[in-house]
Parts: sequence; structure tokens; C-alpha cells
Amino acid sequence: MDLLKKDPNGDLVPVTPTLSWGEELMVDHYEKGKAEFGSGAGYLNYNLGKDGMFWRGVVNKERASDPESAVCEQTLFWQNAPTLPNDKNAPTPDVLAAYAYNKINVPKTEVELRSTAKDTVNLPIWGWLDKVTFQPVKVRAELPQVGVWAETTAKPVALHLDPGTSDAATYPASGDCTINADGSIGAPYTAGDANKRPPCGIAYLRATNGQPYRLKASITWQVSWEGSGGTKGDRHGTFDTPRGMAVQEIQAVNR
Repeated sequence: MDLLKKDPNGDLVPVTPTLSWGEELMVDHYEKGKAEFGSGAGYLNYNLGKDGMFWRGVVNKERASDPESAVCEQTLFWQNAPTLPNDKNAPTPDVLAAYAYNKINVPKTEVELRSTAKDTVNLPIWGWLDKVTFQPVKVRAELPQVGVWAETTAKPVALHLDPGTSDAATYPASGDCTINADGSIGAPYTAGDANKRPPCGIAYLRATNGQPYRLKASITWQVSWEGSGGTKGDRHGTFDTPRGMAVQEIQAVNR
């Protein structure tokens, strides 16, 4: 016979005896009246015309090996709309925020790096990003039937330059180039800037010895979220989009 469970309204509703039921078995049992796997008589158009939906707990495939994930697995049950199940694992705004966080895909940004026609020892390489290129990324997760939602925003906050060698100076010294007031980073190289110190850049202090330096330009993204009911918060960690760049062999001037 069917298992019974009380919903938040106190009504007894049937639940499937196993999560192994697929869509076809569900339709047969709850729409076509067929008994499945000794579950007793089925239902003809179960709850047809009622406002609500079936819910079930599902284990995140990426965490299936975590023993604690087993508590998320629940049999399917009916829930009247527009209410959430009375369960500690029901999808709340912070749960949806975590889901949206996992779906963020930040773009690979091409950082402009330029100096003289050929890079030379002690002359800086200028780095910059245009405002149009440097935009926040938003992902929204929503359950419109119950009015629960969360929107996660990844906002670019800095460009980090790693020269790939200790024989180099970075500008600023930390290598972290912050965002300008107009949303851009650094400043474009123009003719006549060869001997100037860039707001964002690198100067190599020693010529390469057969192998080019491997320079990395990484965008750091700060992540926050807001959701239904005035909820909000920050997600731990940042996104980086590293880019490897081979710097030309630097020729020192000998006298």
C-alpha cells in the first residue's frame, strides 16, 4: 500500500516508495491508475485541478560521495501551492544563491599589454582593460511558484599581474590594479609613454635566457547575492581567469 505523509496543512498525501521511479512510472501510477511495484491501487488524475506540485529531495551529483548528502534524498510528495515544504532542506534563498554561484561562468578577458615595439629591459609594459569589457556577471535561480529566488553577482574588482619571474617590478608593487572610477582598469599605452611609470604594468629587469617569461594576467571577481524576503550575503572565494602570455626575449643594450 502507499506510504502516507502529512503536508504542512495537515493533510495525508501519498509518497512514492522509492526514488527510483521515473517519469513513466509516475504517470502510470498518479495519472493512469496503475499499481506499481506493490504500491497498491493507482490514481486517476491525482489532484487534477488542484494548485500544487510534487516535490522530492535529490542529491547533488557533484557531492554524491559525501555521506552527509544522503539526508537530501527524500521520497516524492505533494505540496499545496504556493508554500514551501516544511523541511530543513527545502530550497531557501541562500540555497538558491549557492546553486546560482555554481553556475557562474565568468568570461575570459583579453587584457591589453603593450609597451614599445619590442620589450626592453627596464622599460614598463602597460596593462589595461576597457570599461565595456569589464562588466559584472549575474545568475538568477528562482522558484516562481512559491516566490523564492536568489540572484548572485560576480563583480570584477581587480586585475592581478604576475610577471613570472622575480627579476621584475610590478605597478603597483602588489601587482593588483584596481578599478578606475569609470569602470576601466589601468591606462592605455600611447606613443611617448615608454619611460613613464604606468598605473598598471610590469617592467622586466633582466633579459631572458633562451626561454620567454610567462606572464599571467588574472581577473579577480568578488561574489555577493541577494534574494527574496530581503535576504543577502557574500559567497566565499573569488573567481580568477588567468591568461598565460609569452613575453618576447628582452634585449639588453650593451656598451
